[in-house]
Amino acid sequence: MASRLYTWGRWAVRRRGSVIAVWVLLLAVVGGLGITLHGKATTEFSVPGIESQQAQELLKKEFPQASGGVARVVFAAPEGGRLTAPRTEAALKASLKKAARVPGVLDVSDPLKTRTVAADLRIGYADVRFRQPASDVPQTSKDALDRAMAQARHAGLTVAFGGSAMDAKTEVGGPAEVVGVVIAFAVLALALGSLMAAGLPLLTALVGVAIGVLGVQFVSRWVEMTSTATVLALMIGLAVGIDYALFIISRHREQLADPDQDVADSIARAVATAGGAVVFAGATVIIALAALAVTGIPFLTVMGLAAAATVLLAVLVAVSLVPAVLGLFGERLRPRAHRTERTEGTERTEGPEGRRRVPGSWGLAWGRAVTRKPLLVLLAGTVGLLALAVPARDLRLGLPSNASQPVDSTQHKSYDLLTEGFGPGFNATLTAVVDMNGIPAADRTSTVKALSKTLASDRGVAVVAPAVTNADSTLAVVAVVPKTGPDAQATTDLVHRLRENASTVDKAGGTLYIAGTTAAAIDVAGKLSDALPLFVAIIVILALLLLTIAFRSLLVPVKAALGFLLSVAASLGATVWVFQEGHLNGVLDIPSAGPVTSFLPVLLIGVLFGLAMDYEVFLVSRMREHHEHTGDAAEAVTQGVARSGRVVSAAALIMVAVFGGFVFNHDPIIKSIGFALAFGVLVDAFVVRMTLVPAAMALLGRRAWGLPGWLDRITPDVDIEGARLPRQAPAEPERKEREEREEHEEHEEHEEQEEQEVAAS
Repeated sequence: MASRLYTWGRWAVRRRGSVIAVWVLLLAVVGGLGITLHGKATTEFSVPGIESQQAQELLKKEFPQASGGVARVVFAAPEGGRLTAPRTEAALKASLKKAARVPGVLDVSDPLKTRTVAADLRIGYADVRFRQPASDVPQTSKDALDRAMAQARHAGLTVAFGGSAMDAKTEVGGPAEVVGVVIAFAVLALALGSLMAAGLPLLTALVGVAIGVLGVQFVSRWVEMTSTATVLALMIGLAVGIDYALFIISRHREQLADPDQDVADSIARAVATAGGAVVFAGATVIIALAALAVTGIPFLTVMGLAAAATVLLAVLVAVSLVPAVLGLFGERLRPRAHRTERTEGTERTEGPEGRRRVPGSWGLAWGRAVTRKPLLVLLAGTVGLLALAVPARDLRLGLPSNASQPVDSTQHKSYDLLTEGFGPGFNATLTAVVDMNGIPAADRTSTVKALSKTLASDRGVAVVAPAVTNADSTLAVVAVVPKTGPDAQATTDLVHRLRENASTVDKAGGTLYIAGTTAAAIDVAGKLSDALPLFVAIIVILALLLLTIAFRSLLVPVKAALGFLLSVAASLGATVWVFQEGHLNGVLDIPSAGPVTSFLPVLLIGVLFGLAMDYEVFLVSRMREHHEHTGDAAEAVTQGVARSGRVVSAAALIMVAVFGGFVFNHDPIIKSIGFALAFGVLVDAFVVRMTLVPAAMALLGRRAWGLPGWLDRITPDVDIEGARLPRQAPAEPERKEREEREEHEEHEEHEEQEEQEVAAS
C-alpha cells in the first residue's frame, strides 16, 4: 500500500492544479445542490415495529384527526390573577380565534370550555391541532401561531408553547463552535510551528466537511433524516478532516527538516507513510459508523451513513487535495534555517551510519517514564478508568423532554408552567389507543369503560381522561396522566405495567397500544438497549481483524480492543455523572438532569472506536517501523512515542476542542454527544494510547510482534509504515536550480559586503 500511495502522492504533486480545480468544482456543484435542493430534517426519532410507532400508524389510518401535530399553547395569568377575569378571558378568546385561522390548523380547544385550567384558574392550556404530522408543520405556520397570541400577551398573560409541533430547532455555528475551531488552529500552530502550515489543515478540512454536509442536505430531499444527522456529519467530518491533514503535513515538515530532502519526494513519502495510516484509520471510522445499520433502526442507520460519507471525503481530501496544496506551497513550508539543526523536537548527531535524526523531545522522556515501571502504570491507569466508569452501572436511556431545553426557551417555560399548574406527570401524558375492530359493536362502549377503570386503578396514574372515538367507533383514544414526570423511572415502570395489564381489551378481542411521546422515548431506548450487545461484539471483532492485518500481530489487537472498552466505559460513566445525575449543570448550562440520550451509547461506541483506532494506528505504526528497522522491541516503544507523541497529542486536543465546542450547543442531544465524544477522546488519547499502550507494549516485548505461522501466511502485508520504500529519491531539477541560485545569491551578498567594508575604510 505504501508504494502505491507514494506513486499517487507524486502524481498529485505534479498535477496539483488539476487536483485543486476538481475539488473546487466538486464543492461548487455539491454546494449549489445542497443549498437550493435540500430536503427537510425531522425532529422525530421513530423506529418501525415498536408499539408506540404501531399506534401512531394506526391513528393515521383510522383516526387522522388525532394523528396530526399538536401545538400546546400554555397561558399563565400574573400572580394573584385568573384566566377567568373578564379582560383576560376576552383577550385569550380573541387570540385563540386568530390561531384557528392559521394555515394548516384543524381545530383549537378552548381551555375554559374543556376545563383544561388549573385549580387556581391561573394556568391553562389550549391544544392547536394541525392537519399535517408534527414534522411537516411549516415554520411559517408556527410563526403565525406565535403572532396570533399578541393580544393575550398585551393583556398581561405569559404565553409559552409546547407539543409535538413546536419542537426546538437544532442550530449550529454559534460562538462555542467557533471557539472550538480557534483553539484547534492554536494547537495546529504550536504542533506545526508555522501559521501558514497551521491554516492548511483547517482549509482542506473545511472543503471536505462542506461537501459532506451539503451533500447530506441534498440527499435529505429523498431520504428522511433527523437534524442530528447533519450536525454529527459536521462534528465528525471537521474533527477527522483536521487530524488527517495534520498527520500528513506534520510528517512532511519533519522530513523537510533535512536540508537534503526534496520537496516532491517528501510529500509523496508523507502520503505513503502518514497517508497510509490515514487510509487505514479512516477505513475503521467508516466501517464503525456504517455498522450502525446493524441496529435495524432507520434514523440511526442514516445518521451513521451520513457521518461515514463525510469521513470518506476527509480521507480522500487528505491523500489528494492535501499533497496538491503542499506542492503548491513548495519550499515555503520548509522549517527556517535556524531550525535545521534542531527541528520538531529532534537533534542532529553523527554516528557510524552518518548523520541521522534521533528524537530529543518530551515524547522520548514520556515514553521512557511510562515504560520504566510498566506494570505499575498499567494497573494505576486501569483502576482509574474503572473508577470513572462506576456511574455507568446506573445508566438509564431515554429522549430529552422539554425540561432539557434551555431555561429561556418557550418549550422549557411551557414545561415548568404545566408542572406548576397540573403536576409533574402532565408533561408525560400517555395515550392508550384501542383497536376495536375485533370487538362486537355492542361491547365496544363497555370495553372502553372497563379499560378506563383499570387504567385509573394503577398506583402510578393520576388522571384518566374520557375516551374519544373515531367516526365508526373502531378506534378509541384515552389520555392517561401519570403521577411522575417523563424522565422518572416510575413513569417507565408504569408504561410496562399498563402494557402487561391489557387483559380487559385482549379478552374482548381488541388490541391495546400504549403510545405518546413519553412511551415512544421508552420504546426507542429499549430497542437500542437490545441492539447494543450485538453492536459491541461486531465492533470488537472488527478491531481485532483490522489491527491484526495492520500490525501482523495478535497481542496488539487484543490490547487495543481492551483499551477501547475502557475508554467507552469511562466516557459513559462521566456522561451519566453529568447528564443523568446532574453534576456540573451550572458550568455546562444543563437545565435539568435526565436519562442519557437513548442512541448516545451506540453512537459513542461507533465513533470512539474509529477515533481510538486512529491513534492506535499512528502510534503503534511508528513503533513497528522502528522495530522493523532495528529489531529492538524495547527501544521501539519509546521511539514510537517520541516520534508520534506530539502529533497524536495535538490531534487529540483538536478533536477535544471541536467536540467540546458542541457541548455548549442549546440542543440537549447535541450537547450530550459533544461531551461524551470530547471526554472519550481525551481519555483514550492521553490515558489509554499515550500511557497504557506503551506500558503494555513494554511488558509484551518481542511477543507483541508475533503471529502463528499459519496465520502469518494468510494475513496480507499492507506495509502501512513504508518499510519497503526507497530511502530517498534524487533531487528534482528545480531543487538543484534553487540550491545554485541560493549559492549565487550568498556569493553576491558576500562580495557586496566586502566592497562596503573597503569603501568604509
